[in-house]
Amino acid sequence: MAEVELRHLRTMAAIAEEGTFGRAAVRLGYTQSSVSQQIAALEKAVGGPVFDRPGGPRPVRTTPLGEVVLAHGRDLLTKSEALADAVDRFKAGNGRIDIGTFQGATKLILPAVVRRLLSEHPGCDIRLSEVGPEDPRIGDLDLLFHYDRIDGDVEHVELLDEQYLLVAGAGAFPDGPVPVKLLDDAPMVAWPPTVHQRWLERELAGAGARPRIVFRTAGHETVVSMVRVGLGSAVLPWLALQGSDVWSDDRLSVHRLRPSPVCTWYLYWPAGRTQSPLAARAIDIAVEAANELAGLM
Repeated sequence: MAEVELRHLRTMAAIAEEGTFGRAAVRLGYTQSSVSQQIAALEKAVGGPVFDRPGGPRPVRTTPLGEVVLAHGRDLLTKSEALADAVDRFKAGNGRIDIGTFQGATKLILPAVVRRLLSEHPGCDIRLSEVGPEDPRIGDLDLLFHYDRIDGDVEHVELLDEQYLLVAGAGAFPDGPVPVKLLDDAPMVAWPPTVHQRWLERELAGAGARPRIVFRTAGHETVVSMVRVGLGSAVLPWLALQGSDVWSDDRLSVHRLRPSPVCTWYLYWPAGRTQSPLAARAIDIAVEAANELAGLM
């Protein structure tokens, strides 16, 4: 079989979708004679007709050979588009980077990444998306922040280990670190049973504590407000408490736990894919920002 050109396959796909050579020509911006010439070249390359042409206004139909060519041709066109997109992503400066993230990284690490990338590459195209915790996948993303290990053909760097702290009413526990076992059957305000909250409750149970959940509500500030009025204590990630008033509020006390639940933050990227300079720089900046945060803990 002679060599098949992508433009001929693209033209064939347009005809199959539009139904006539004329409409395909309008869609592609070709003359109808140019479309006919491209299909003739394709048929010569594959050794047979790819369309039945009934003539007149009736739509053309793909032949059995055409169905085979069209099926594989569409796969090649999809791969061609992926190649073009990968080349665009590789180009630094005015390149594009797609980053998946979660709330903590969005608040505490991504600002540094975005600010410095835009400063160093003013024309770059940065696209961010929130990735749900239930089944995170790298997909077409260049980078993915996540607080757990993920499946798939990926590489990663560990960014930081985040400890969880006990926030309680003032005087509810002795000063200093609190043994987790003291939380067994103690009233507690908690997040809804998300993937991460279920992980936390398993960690507490493994250390001998099954707190009595008296209220579940989303949002760290809302949880803290319920602790403040005396409904129960709460176990929250260290970084979620940064910048809040819990440290200075005389109605609250903050304690380290013994042993402390620890959540590791990761940054992932597709294994085997050549990184663009933009993605490589984003990784370096994220690691620097994470190290600065870890130094505060």
